[in-house]
Amino acid sequence: MSKAEIGLIGLGTMGAALALNIADNGFDIAVWNRTTEKTKQFHADAGALADRITPTESLEELVAAIAKPRAIILMVPAGRAVDDQITALRALLDDDDLIIDAGNANFHDTNRRARDAGDLPFLGIGVSGGEEGARFGPSIMGGGKRAYWDRVAHILTAISAKHEGTPCATWMGEEGAGHFVKAVHNGIEYADMQMIAETYGIMRDGLDMTDAQIADVFAKWDKGPLKSYLIEISGKVAGAIDPKTNKPMLDVIVDAAGQKGTGRWTVIEAQHLAAPVPAIEAAVVARNLSSQRDMRAKGEGLFGTAPHHIPHDNLGTETLESALIAGKILCYAQGFDMISKASEAFGWALPLPAIAKVWREGCIIRSAMLDDMADALATDADGNLMFAPHFADHLKQHHGALRQVVAQAALHGIALPALSSGLAYFDAMRTARGTANMIQGQRDFFGAHGFERIDGGSDQHGPWGS
Repeated sequence: MSKAEIGLIGLGTMGAALALNIADNGFDIAVWNRTTEKTKQFHADAGALADRITPTESLEELVAAIAKPRAIILMVPAGRAVDDQITALRALLDDDDLIIDAGNANFHDTNRRARDAGDLPFLGIGVSGGEEGARFGPSIMGGGKRAYWDRVAHILTAISAKHEGTPCATWMGEEGAGHFVKAVHNGIEYADMQMIAETYGIMRDGLDMTDAQIADVFAKWDKGPLKSYLIEISGKVAGAIDPKTNKPMLDVIVDAAGQKGTGRWTVIEAQHLAAPVPAIEAAVVARNLSSQRDMRAKGEGLFGTAPHHIPHDNLGTETLESALIAGKILCYAQGFDMISKASEAFGWALPLPAIAKVWREGCIIRSAMLDDMADALATDADGNLMFAPHFADHLKQHHGALRQVVAQAALHGIALPALSSGLAYFDAMRTARGTANMIQGQRDFFGAHGFERIDGGSDQHGPWGS
């Protein structure tokens, strides 16, 4: 039997799906999992693809099954498990063999691993799309030396999602660039999901709509400017019925959202970069608050249930759609601005238009808007998306609806952390003279930190002591 063109370690949900995708696209692959029984079961369940898959029972057997120069994908949990796997593999590999970490790694870890590898080939790639994407075509964001990416690009582009025939896979830059872009993708994902959840809450609690009615609204929105994977699945989630109770599925799901940490990584790194991403920060906070169910119940008992109902004359689903359009633009604008700042800070020259194109299919935040975003970023890669003519026109048209939705929700006790933060960001970004002069005066008063004067002169001080 001929040797495999590539190897893969880790047959969890994502690893197994990715291995099948590789085999399905005509590449022979060798696989290994720490639990041998899982490897055997995976191969047995592969059906017609089994002939392209070589199951192995040890790392030595895996390495021997791959043609030189070898390339091996790691699909293991982020953190120490990746480092341990790299150490174990390096002892068995030749100096020109390539290790590819395709898990959800923190990009700082990927930077370190790339530096530790030195001249030994290493890539860190972000893979988005969940299990379905991994199986049938994910969005792939590559990081590491370009020469290493080029060695396996024919495989990675073949297995990626396609947008009108264009692969949604590309090289982003050196070291952890790919994993950084994936982290920001996930941060945008957090905010997009939270904004959708907030509009669901307004429809459910503010407008007294049934889940079936809400499902119809999402389905309608998915045919317009909001067309996206997340809007599509939100309609399906809202319309689903629990087979056990015959109730709407959403009525039996606990309102405490899980998270794996990538959104938190985005927020932490945004602070280091001085990149304002308030919608993403609000979404992470909202997930943290959602887990505090006992405290929220205590708050309701102490302060009373908020008067949720909003008169339909005050707010309709058309206004909600318009507000969500504005919120979505502002969320993506923050994410791309953060990528731009990281590109400068880390010297990566991140290709913003290409990033928008890679996200058009396969990934969780794929959206009809990304074509226009790619065009806008191609015209001015360093500019904020909210100032691009196409999106500026959208914001001029829709920010009034966002303002109305946030105002009505505040008046009727409905929390909209992400949409409210998006609106505050918009207003701050269109205010030429804000209020930081007061903060500078305060800092100088208590700490003699100095300030700049409008009429010239830096490191100035006020007459506070006179």
